[in-house]
Amino acid sequence: MASLDTAEPQAVFRDDAGTLAVALAGSWSADRAPRVEALIAEIDGRIAKGASSRLDLSAVTRLDTMGAYVLNRLKLQQEAKGAAVDIVSDRPEHGILLAEVAVRDHAVPAHPGHFGVVSVLVDIGAAVVSFGRDMVGGAMFLGEVVVGSVGVVLGPRKFRGPSLVNQIELIAFNGAPIIMLISFLVGCIVAQQGIFQLQQFGATVFVVNLTGILILRELSVLLTSIMIAGRSGSAFTAEIGSMKMREEIDALRVMGLDPIEVLVVPRILALIISLPILTFLSSMSGLTGAALVTWLYGGIGIDTFLARLQSVITWKHFAVGLIKAPFMAFVIGLIASIEGLAVQGSAESLGRQVTASVVKAIFMVIVVDGLFAMFFASIAF
Repeated sequence: MASLDTAEPQAVFRDDAGTLAVALAGSWSADRAPRVEALIAEIDGRIAKGASSRLDLSAVTRLDTMGAYVLNRLKLQQEAKGAAVDIVSDRPEHGILLAEVAVRDHAVPAHPGHFGVVSVLVDIGAAVVSFGRDMVGGAMFLGEVVVGSVGVVLGPRKFRGPSLVNQIELIAFNGAPIIMLISFLVGCIVAQQGIFQLQQFGATVFVVNLTGILILRELSVLLTSIMIAGRSGSAFTAEIGSMKMREEIDALRVMGLDPIEVLVVPRILALIISLPILTFLSSMSGLTGAALVTWLYGGIGIDTFLARLQSVITWKHFAVGLIKAPFMAFVIGLIASIEGLAVQGSAESLGRQVTASVVKAIFMVIVVDGLFAMFFASIAF
């Protein structure tokens, strides 16, 4: 009687409340490569038919680098298609090997070719495709954030009040001094350059109009948003990315907690509350710097500056900056969270995503500001 080959790789499929549960067994090693590849192809086909799946390695008697690599490759390919794949095991050595494979399983950078028209067109095409993927990914993540926010509203117990207060302290309270200082200096520079140019036409007094409108409508909110994108947005990406590397986000899901509700919603809400406050402080600091330089360099007294400022500035100029602030805060928080959750298992990936977060956030802040400028101009606001 022939004995059963217990080392033969095996996969048993079953439906677990809508999740495809795959129990793996046997030896998933290089000496069983043909059978392993055949099973991987079968698992890949079955996962493609469902939204989520779980691969259980607890019964695997032997797992080497090849087995871990093909399983990790299967997970990455399915996640790229939008499916959720979890690999679990009761044996710690399996988790360690999979983590090591994930760290080193990254795309090798393409060798730079010769510069030419074709390579330029290829780069442009790749950039357009990447931009399109970012927009689609951003729209999908926006939907998740909306669902998470609705979940928090409908279930107030899910709301993380202490986390919100802590984030507001980090963003608004700790960030106020540097933002006020930079706004003060920029106000001084704008006023000095305005006086230098306007005095050639005998219109030095109009520097009050220039600085007042420019600071309240554009400079204060732009400076604040850029500073927040570089300071707080990068911190969000680093925090969430570090949690992703340490598998703390997976642990949240295992405990039944939604990472969007726990990590993303409090941070975005804190940004939406903090940015208008910081924009107001930035406006006051910028105007203070402009008034000081106008007095010392232009010979216009503080009383005259304030009187003219009151005559030319209306509540609309003041409101424009404050209206734009929450939208820019939402964009910064959204991008920072997306990039944080996109971090893979290496420090190199963390640094790359933090850089991408800051660059994309600053770019989108300027785009949003341009859209608001056209909108306010169209309605004569």
